[in-house]
Amino acid sequence: MPKASPLLRIAVPTPLRRSFVYQPPETLTGPEIDALRPGIRVRIPFGRRQLVGILLELTHEQDVETGRLRPALEVLDREPLIPEHLLRLCQWASAYYQHPVGEALHSLLPVALRQGKEAQVRPWPKADTDTADQDAAQPLSLNQEQSEAVQTVLGELEGFSCHLLDGVTGSGKTEVYLQIIAEVLAQGRQALILVPEINLTPQTIHRFRQRFQRPIAVLHSGLTNRQRLDAWLRAGDGSAGIIIGTRSAVFTPMQNPGLIIVDEEHDTAFKQQDGFRYSARDLAVMRARQEDINIILGTATPALESLHNARQGRYRHLRLYERPGARRKTRFELLDINGQRLQEGFADELLTRIRHHLDAGNQVLVFINRRGFAPVLQCGDCGWVAECSHCDARLTLHRSPLHLRCHHCERRRPPDRHCPDCQSHDLVPVGLGTERSEHLLQNVFPEHRVIRIDRDSTRRKEAMDEHLADIRKGQPCILVGTQMLAKGHHFPDVTLVAVLDADSGLFSADFRGQEHMAQLLVQVAGRAGRADKPGEVLIQTRHAEHQSLQTLIHDGYHGLAGQLLGERAEADMPPYSQLALLRAEAATAGAAANFLQNARRQSEALLAQHADEGTATVELTGPLPAPMEKRAGRYRAQLILRSPRRSTLQGLLTALCQQLEADPDSRRVRWSIDVDPLDML
Repeated sequence: MPKASPLLRIAVPTPLRRSFVYQPPETLTGPEIDALRPGIRVRIPFGRRQLVGILLELTHEQDVETGRLRPALEVLDREPLIPEHLLRLCQWASAYYQHPVGEALHSLLPVALRQGKEAQVRPWPKADTDTADQDAAQPLSLNQEQSEAVQTVLGELEGFSCHLLDGVTGSGKTEVYLQIIAEVLAQGRQALILVPEINLTPQTIHRFRQRFQRPIAVLHSGLTNRQRLDAWLRAGDGSAGIIIGTRSAVFTPMQNPGLIIVDEEHDTAFKQQDGFRYSARDLAVMRARQEDINIILGTATPALESLHNARQGRYRHLRLYERPGARRKTRFELLDINGQRLQEGFADELLTRIRHHLDAGNQVLVFINRRGFAPVLQCGDCGWVAECSHCDARLTLHRSPLHLRCHHCERRRPPDRHCPDCQSHDLVPVGLGTERSEHLLQNVFPEHRVIRIDRDSTRRKEAMDEHLADIRKGQPCILVGTQMLAKGHHFPDVTLVAVLDADSGLFSADFRGQEHMAQLLVQVAGRAGRADKPGEVLIQTRHAEHQSLQTLIHDGYHGLAGQLLGERAEADMPPYSQLALLRAEAATAGAAANFLQNARRQSEALLAQHADEGTATVELTGPLPAPMEKRAGRYRAQLILRSPRRSTLQGLLTALCQQLEADPDSRRVRWSIDVDPLDML
């Protein structure tokens, strides 16, 4: 009796949490079928559509009779586009983050490959390969701490090891990266560098090209589909020794992997906040483990989870306490503004300090993490406030051009001419935004240029590069911006950083609020005094005696991090427990909460089935309205699941997802699982 041909188990890009079995294409012979390997693309019929799926395995097992299985239409690749180790990583991530495997694998591929186009790479552009007329930047001299960090990593370069490179801002972490990468390249291996924001890639690419004078594959959302495809394929065939990219680049194939670097590892931008809600940092560590290579997590403000892993001995903790050379430590100072007269949010003392630094020929950075002119438009007579009709949020007033905008759903409308409640014309902008700060500073310091950097001023493709080029000319000027200015930029002439509002993170409803506040303050403060000029940081606050601010100023970030870890341990919150959110949203009030109430009952029933096994349990909280209950016209609620053991939580989530997917009520709401959430809001 002839042996039956194997069947194809395929990951299909659908919301269903399962794979599908197909017969091989009718055009293939037996040996051709046996030669198929996991990781190739296969065009398949799916309902009335044709989709591109990923072959997971050849199998003889199926859920229905072979005669009822549909044949695949076409095999698109001769060799796997997704290597075996990367296929395993994505399948693991799909299971861990409770996301359909087909959609997870689909997000791994560039758009062109998802569409079934040929995996054909173009020749390198001449601009990327012509480096003969450039002078190679020579390695810098390392201080003792940097040299020890480099030697420690190089000594463990064979095999898996995770290093937390924890260095104060301006301590030369990038130079440490560069010298380690040089050795990796000398061994004929590749290095993958992840950065949190697109805005950081141009300066990173420039510095790497200066040092290594070789083509670099770049991957981020600002590229065309063709550019992303070329970079992805060049990394996969090994022609790109260095790959630099944002979050999704963690899934880039490498023919000869040697090193992964996650720069600014604490940054929340590494966590995908919708769809496939993965953490690129955590997946990078898992990938390095699977591929048996080194990984470096670099930051001046480690995430509490990373710091906890280092204290537990899971990560090798490398510290850089000093800036290179004779650069003095930046001085912090709190400016208590209680009872003080403010000009558009600026204390007189702050304006005096700004003038002093400008008169000395230096640059000043003013940080306020709110864009727009004012976050509130209010009636001076009755107190009415302009609010978004689609969100539980106030509309922000913008002046260039004049309009009201919701920063959550991005709806816009003209400002009201009079109060809709009392008809008063006394409508007053309340609060601070980057536009309002820019306007005030331009009036107070008309002889100096004020450069505003936020999402609104950098929408044009080349705008950010133009702003940075102007700043690097070194002329005295004032930079006003949001957290876009806080991340990794080197401004050698900035000697004063002014923080207008440090208080919002002190009283956040999110248990991570103070951690994120401290990271942001330290990062933005790190833009001062990065060259030979001493720097100072002036923080305006109405809560100067708050314990967290006092600890941050006097004991530094690690002093506050230790305090926060102690509080997390007492409250049994991450990293001392495992957390997940079941989120739901619906067009009608109450529908999301009702769905989650049913999900809670199902969870309790599943937990009861294993209550006698003596395993750790899962604590359920909710359903609760989301802190912003209405957003973009939909009502949102969430169910919080917490357990001391990761395996217990994962077991419940897997079983619960299967039940919810089969529940007809689940089709009336949008629901998702967020494992290890960074944003509770």
